[in-house]
Amino acid sequence: MTEPTDNLDIISEQIRENLTAKDRAREKMLPMCREAIRCCSEGIRAIHRQEFEKAKGLLESAHKLLKESEEALAGSPELINTGSLRDAQKEYVEGCSVLNIVTGKLLPTVEELAVDSAAYLNGLGEAASELRRYLLDSMRKGDISKGEELLTAMDDIYSILITMDFPDAITGGLRRTTDMLRGVLERTRSDLTLFITQQDLGQRIENLEKKLERIEKGW
Repeated sequence: MTEPTDNLDIISEQIRENLTAKDRAREKMLPMCREAIRCCSEGIRAIHRQEFEKAKGLLESAHKLLKESEEALAGSPELINTGSLRDAQKEYVEGCSVLNIVTGKLLPTVEELAVDSAAYLNGLGEAASELRRYLLDSMRKGDISKGEELLTAMDDIYSILITMDFPDAITGGLRRTTDMLRGVLERTRSDLTLFITQQDLGQRIENLEKKLERIEKGW
């Protein structure tokens, strides 16, 4: 007599093989994603040191690793939406966006970077926040030649992100990224305004001192 569960061993074995294949693909993908994130982090540090060629090379390495990660998941496409790969893509978008902005180039597109739309938007938000660090470093060196340009880029990105009114399940938590960027943008605008005001005041005082010195000497 045939029992309803007579084929259960066959079914379970098929499932076990399927899950084993997915697990192997995931284990192969994870270290590549971690390495891609490391390349992006080092690339961003290189940007802050204005080592742009080095940064470009590191980001190209990250791109290659991301591509290999996706290839590893070719047989398990549902794993492509996992957090590890999306996080790596986000870091990659951040690095490429910061590099293009500070070197005066157009932002890279989603198609050029070959990343998920949600990862792109979150990476763009992170890039805008990272520009604050670049701007503060420039201010400490007394250089604000790109101050207004960088602040405008941050503002433009924020203005776009707040229009992406979709559920977090679709945007990957973009609302939180956008909220954090708003605070960063406000602080950066305040810091830049204060710095410019102080520079202007310092220049006025210096001009006045020179004028008084000329008067004292009868020039």
